[in-house]
Amino acid sequence: MPLLQHVMDTELERLAMDHIVPSLLDQGFFYVDNFLGELVGHFVLNQVKEMHYSGVLQDGQLAGPGPFGVSKRNIRGDKIAWVNGGEKRCEAIHLLLTLIDKLVSLCIGRLGKSIIRERSKAMVACYPGKGTGYVKHVDNPNADGRCITCIYYLNKNWNPQEHGGILRIFPEGKSYVADVEPLFDRLLFFWSDRRNPHEVQPSYATRYAITVWYFDSEERAEAKRRFRDLTASTQDPDGSSTP
Repeated sequence: MPLLQHVMDTELERLAMDHIVPSLLDQGFFYVDNFLGELVGHFVLNQVKEMHYSGVLQDGQLAGPGPFGVSKRNIRGDKIAWVNGGEKRCEAIHLLLTLIDKLVSLCIGRLGKSIIRERSKAMVACYPGKGTGYVKHVDNPNADGRCITCIYYLNKNWNPQEHGGILRIFPEGKSYVADVEPLFDRLLFFWSDRRNPHEVQPSYATRYAITVWYFDSEERAEAKRRFRDLTASTQDPDGSSTP
């Protein structure tokens, strides 16, 4: 039965306590199907499609020199936009984010030493088919604060044998890989750090997803401090950048 029919705190707490927390602690990832239900999931999909068709989505970036990073399509083939859910025609996305926030808040204090108080904006992403994907990588390889990655998939009638697009996770220290099909109304959780290298295998049909990252407060604060120190070290006393 779609989860939206059980949005009471007790049902969300059951999902968090009985499934998300133990699965993250044991294997490092977990996914739940039929998260929003067909109707609301369809509204989210339509809002994402509208963003895609209107040209809002732009090439995903990789970290690199310059203020906007470096686009390398052979490494990362998605098109993205960042939203907070409060934008016009993002009402269904806002509901999705509210429910994910509630789930993660119920996990706080039960995930080891991590203290989670904030998250990123939502990254709306589209792999436009034609073999586009994202090579094996770690979301947070350098302690930038990202602790949990949450991905909501929006792909109806997805056939991985025909369409590809599987998210393959390589759990650290494990002898197996975990293949997650990007099926409509599926919500995935996994650790963002080096415990979970992962890749998006080539997609041969349009593939939509929404991702948010939840931050460990202490690690995030330390990352911001390092960034401030680095920025200050590249400035002359008069405020100009060093060559």
